Amino acid sequence: MPLQEEVKAGSFEQTVLPHLDAAYNLARWLTRNDHDAEDMVQEAYLRGFKSFGGFHGTDGRGWLLTIVRNTCYTWLRRNRAEQLSTPFDEEIHREVVASPNPEELLLKNADRQHLQDALEQLPVEYREALVLRELEGLSYKEIADVSGVPVGTVMSRLARARDRLKAKISQPQREPGPKKEIRGSVDDNALGK
Repeated sequence: MPLQEEVKAGSFEQTVLPHLDAAYNLARWLTRNDHDAEDMVQEAYLRGFKSFGGFHGTDGRGWLLTIVRNTCYTWLRRNRAEQLSTPFDEEIHREVVASPNPEELLLKNADRQHLQDALEQLPVEYREALVLRELEGLSYKEIADVSGVPVGTVMSRLARARDRLKAKISQPQREPGPKKEIRGSVDDNALGK
């Protein structure tokens, strides 16, 4: 390997390797699958290495997450296009007055699995915004740069994601297993009253 290639590889690794966990985390939440997330990070890593000569910034994390995001969205468009559409639901998008935020509800009512299930049910662009903000700690501006959307769109997506997450977390958890169908009528004696 020529010296110039070794320097490029070393510089790339120094810029990107510290952020592979964040890249995997974003890919995992966007694809909802561990194996697919690993594939997306590997693909993004290769794309990043090929285009590293054009990287002149100082924010390797944002740069890598942008590549991961774009790689995931390309893959989702090809393999799971139905997950990219977000239906408008008036009940979900209406203004809510003086209610607890998702974090308060989480602390009171939800366990880790319930939260994960609720997050995975969110539309991909809402999941992306929440993961980048709450799990990766990116600012609104950084999320806008990674996502390629205006800051106002990021704020809107986060608000809607939090509203949906709150609604899903506040729903009672369903017990696993088959549902039993109840036929006929139930009288008070059968209920022990």
